[in-house]
Formats: sequence, structure tokens, C-alpha cells
Amino acid sequence: MSSDKRNKSTPGESAVRKPAVRQPGASRPAAPHTTAPTAAEKSPVGKTSAGKKAAVNETPEKPAAAKKAVAKKAVTKKATAKKAVAKKTAAAAGQAPARTTATKKTAAKKTAAKQAPAKQPPARKPESRVAMVRRARRINRELAELYPYAHPELDFTNPFELLVATVLSAQTTDLRVNQTTPRLFAVCPTPEDMAAMDPERLEELIRPTGFFRAKAKSLLGLSAALRDRFGGEVPGRLEDLVTLPGVGRKTANVVLGNAFGVPGITVDTHFGRLARRFGWTTAEDAEKVEADVAGIFPKSEWTMLSHRVVFHGRRVCHSRKPACGACAIAPLCPAYGEGETDPEKAKKLLKYELGGQPGQRLKPPADYPGQPAPPMAPPAAAS
Repeated sequence: MSSDKRNKSTPGESAVRKPAVRQPGASRPAAPHTTAPTAAEKSPVGKTSAGKKAAVNETPEKPAAAKKAVAKKAVTKKATAKKAVAKKTAAAAGQAPARTTATKKTAAKKTAAKQAPAKQPPARKPESRVAMVRRARRINRELAELYPYAHPELDFTNPFELLVATVLSAQTTDLRVNQTTPRLFAVCPTPEDMAAMDPERLEELIRPTGFFRAKAKSLLGLSAALRDRFGGEVPGRLEDLVTLPGVGRKTANVVLGNAFGVPGITVDTHFGRLARRFGWTTAEDAEKVEADVAGIFPKSEWTMLSHRVVFHGRRVCHSRKPACGACAIAPLCPAYGEGETDPEKAKKLLKYELGGQPGQRLKPPADYPGQPAPPMAPPAAAS
């Protein structure tokens, strides 16, 4: 290749690459002022570190700024989250005492409600003996108007049948007794017939009334006593009746009052319950109840008073849920409010003729306004 071609270059390159030619006699140009190289720059290791630093310094500034911005945003977000958490914690801490106080108040109210005695009906004014007697006799008159047809709810045609039916009525209903006695009296209509009966046969006849073995023993004993001691007739004195097996004051008063016309107070569960509710007595013993009530009413009223009170107890003033809202003597009753006071709901609790249902007697008196009770269904035929 020719020398012309080797020396050929671009206009810019000659100025850069062509070395300056010093003319003869010309002085050397002064070197520019520079600082002395450091030991690090002199050593190869120093040159390497310096190169690395230069490489780092030569990194574009824009990515570094972006990283700083991202880091700053992350710090800001963390700070914001911390502030939010701090606010929630502070709010919860501020509300905690209030909630705790409210909870304590609610718990205190519940405890007080549990410890507080049950709400009682307004107390009645103390009643004198005279006032109580007047109120009791007025109740009797009101019951007489409500139940002018009150009667013994056992079917009978003579004193012996009434005595037997009353003994059988223990721990069962009068209706069940009335459904049982027709077959019984068809087989043994007199004390002599009953006393001669086979015990097992008698037990079978009175089985529907319950406790049939004990009742059969009483019936056989009283029938034999009537045959042997009273000529086969039921005595008309309380002292004699209570000597018969299975006969107490209640049974004796039922027989005396309804078969002989001798006044007597019959204290069964219904009568005792209502006498206490009416405030006539506080006693639980039947004889004590009888004595207390006998001191309030004239003797002539005792038998019918017993029927009226028992009628009311079976139809209105029930043991568990009295129909107070449908009771004609509610204004006179100290126990008003123990049962249902809503009139419509109370009407649904009425029983027997007041509730539109049959009575307990298969052969009720002619003036009875309700329906006769149905006879016992015949036993199912053996398959």
C-alpha cells in the first residue's frame, strides 16, 4: 500500500492523531498544573478500586433517583399504616372503658332482676272477720245464681247406691264412677248381695275406677257391716257411718246431705282449694277446713254450698289454670289474677256445661242445662 493511502484520513482525525512537531530551537511547552498522584493511583490495586468507584459514579443518575423515590414511597406507606394502626388502637382504648361500663351495668341489671322478688299483685287491705263473713256469704249467693241446678254429680237411686258410688269416687272422676255403677248394681243391688260376691268378680266389675282391689275390700266390708249391724240399711247418723270400712267424714257428709237431708259440708280437693282462695280458711286438713267454713255459713246452707263450690271448682276455678277472666265472682275473690284474666282466653278454659261439653252424670236432674254424659263404651270383641 502506498504511503499516500496510509497517510490519508478524515479531516478530524489528522488534528487528533498527528503529533505536534517541535521546531528546532523552540522551548518545551509547559505542562499543565496537575496534582500529584496518590499512592492508590500509583499501585495497581488502587487503580482497580478507583476504576470501580469511577464505574459506580458513571452509573446513570436517573435509576438511582427512581429507587430513592420508590424507597421514599414505601417508607411513607409504612408510616401511614403505622399511624392508622395507632389511631385504631387509640380509638379502641378510648371506647373500651365505655363498653366495659355498659357491660357491667347490663350485668348488674340482670343480677338485680334475678335477685328481686317476683312481682306480686297489689296487696289487699286487711279484712276484718265481719267483712270476710259478709263477702263469703255474698259469694255463696252469687254462686247460687250461677248454678241454680247444682247437684251431687253421682248417679244413685237410694242411700246404698250413693254410699257405694262415693267410695268408688276416690282417686277418679264422677263420670268414670257413673259409667261403672250400672253394671255393678245390676249384679248386686243390695248390701246382702254385695257382701256375698266373689272378691275377684267384684274387682273385675269396679276395675275401671282404679285401685280396684282396695275398693273391693272396702265394699265387701261395709256391705257385711250393713247386713250384720244395721239390718241391711244405711244409717242416717255421722257417728255410725264413719265406723263403716272405707267411709270417712267426706263420704258420710255426702250421704247424709243428699240421701237423708242432713246438712253437711263436703270437703274434697275442689272445695278445699276454693275455700283457701276465697280466704275462708288457711288450713290444709279437711276437718279443719270443714270447721272453719261451718263457722261462716248457717247450717241450712252447708249441703248446697258444697255443691256450688265444687261445681265452680270443676268448671271455672281449676287447680292449675283458673279461668279468672270468665269468673262471675272475680270482684269478690282475693285470688283473682292467679289464672287467665283475658276474657276470651278464659272462656276457652271453661268445662262441662259452661264449656259446651257433656256433664258427669248419665242421668242428670231435669233442670240440668247441659248434656248427659255418654255411657262407657262396650269392651272390644276378642279377635
